[in-house]
Amino acid sequence: MKKLISKMAVVAAGLAVAVSAQAGTITVKGSDTLVILAQKWAEVYMGKHPEVKIQVTGGGSGIGFAALQSKQTDIADASRKIKPAEVAGCIKAFNARPTEYKVAVDGLSVYVNNDNPVKELSLDQLHDIFTGKTRNWKEIGGNDAPITVYSRENSSGTYEFFKEHVLKGQDFAASAQTMPGTAALLQAVSKDKNGIGYGGAAYGAGAKALGVKKDEGSKAILPTEETVLNQTYPIWRYLYNYVNPALDKGEIQTYLNWIRSEEGQKIVKEVGYYPLPVGLQEK
Repeated sequence: MKKLISKMAVVAAGLAVAVSAQAGTITVKGSDTLVILAQKWAEVYMGKHPEVKIQVTGGGSGIGFAALQSKQTDIADASRKIKPAEVAGCIKAFNARPTEYKVAVDGLSVYVNNDNPVKELSLDQLHDIFTGKTRNWKEIGGNDAPITVYSRENSSGTYEFFKEHVLKGQDFAASAQTMPGTAALLQAVSKDKNGIGYGGAAYGAGAKALGVKKDEGSKAILPTEETVLNQTYPIWRYLYNYVNPALDKGEIQTYLNWIRSEEGQKIVKEVGYYPLPVGLQEK
């Protein structure tokens, strides 16, 4: 997976150079969680359809929604659902609610350094760690060492999802170190024996994903394809594409259908996320 992510970065740079001046490009912008998958989809699709140019950039789900509203992107990638204020912005900009497509499933994973003896934590323990209430690993069965919290920037859909579903809306600890993307966060955790962070399932190389318990009396569940798809892993989510309905036709519609087809969903699994349930896939 580490080699695949590195290859994706090279492909991304190549795509940006190749299509920046092209007319008729399908532009995709938003979630950093989705960016490696979106780049792989674009690479494979353009290989089969050389007449189509697809430009993919990240920046965060919030950045993608802002670009959708300002008509600076055709497709917005998101690792969370669109907010009411963002819907209102789209309606103001193009007189319609954007069309929402589920495109993959993710187990939002909690990562620690490979040398950390802690293997599992409950949602309450994660809440206390990331809000700053718990500050030493010895309080939760680890070494006597301060906990270093790594988080995402507030434009990130993953940041918002984690804040809503794990922190119950409370703020992250003031000491949390903000990282510009999931890859950077994982790199930091992989080098910091006292670090902890969170991110999409496809980014786990170099760090250890923890088992997560719904409560102290529950069994710890690791984020695997089985546990994410049967929803027993507590922090699962869909990943999304949003599009202006007026643009959801022609080549853009064909591309969105392909993403949700059996072929497109095989790529989801190759990259490290989980394919949609069959009922949500395009036949």
